[in-house]
Amino acid sequence: MSAQTPNEGDHFEQELVITAPPSVVYRCFFSADALRAWWQAVRSVTTPVALGVYAVEWATTPYRDELLGSLGGVFHGTVVEVKDGQAFLVADAFWVPPEGDPIGPMALEIICEPIDAGCRLKVRQSGYDPSPRWLRYYAVVSRGWQISLIALKRYAESQPR
Repeated sequence: MSAQTPNEGDHFEQELVITAPPSVVYRCFFSADALRAWWQAVRSVTTPVALGVYAVEWATTPYRDELLGSLGGVFHGTVVEVKDGQAFLVADAFWVPPEGDPIGPMALEIICEPIDAGCRLKVRQSGYDPSPRWLRYYAVVSRGWQISLIALKRYAESQPR
């Protein structure tokens, strides 16, 4: 897995190779069962169509970050572009923490590129406000994505083709 740290705090990108077809990896972002398994979502409403809802909720953490407070909460936005089985873009996205003000707007782009080994998954999250809270958000969420994407890889590779 390769990772890029936030570029002046305005985005992050990560990618990894998964030995599963792109359509299987893509479905992992829209299946409630898959989201529970690899992203530890407690609830989700994800609709893979233009103007569809993309909302994922996590349990509130028992620990608190010094700038962000408790983690968990809800990430939500609107699916604005879809290439079925290959890519999607969520725009006007916000993270609504269990306490404190939402962070956003952001965009989340997922690309499932076919390669000989299966799929090259690319994740890009962008949005920015020049504040310590945004910088901390990207630092925390980038690490969370790295851990979750390893779980996604294991999950997708175990699914029937």
